[in-house]
Amino acid sequence: MTFRHPAERGESGRGLFEHLAERASNFTSSPLFSVLCFLLVAAFVATHVAGLSLSSQLFAGELMTAVTLLLLALLKNSERRAEHAIQRKLDAIAAALLEQHSGESGRSTDALKKAIRLEDES
Repeated sequence: MTFRHPAERGESGRGLFEHLAERASNFTSSPLFSVLCFLLVAAFVATHVAGLSLSSQLFAGELMTAVTLLLLALLKNSERRAEHAIQRKLDAIAAALLEQHSGESGRSTDALKKAIRLEDES
């Protein structure tokens, strides 16, 4: 098990986790997910207002906690991917500027073109 960021593991492409996280991130930013969250919160409130059994109230609370933890994990994953993409772009810009300043051209300019199109890789 490694604790490095998924993008730092190599340039071999995106793995199953990265694809799953991307799809989950897209789903959680959709209107359908907002409706599901609203229904979950409504069910949580309804169990308390209706005075249902303690086990029903605990189940609703635990379901809310589980959804919250999953959303936190997705948010952190999305944040890390964005940070890494920005850093790669900044590194490519800096390398291209240094290359241009020294009068060379080639690899860094190609790397900059590749970095600018990072979002198109999905």
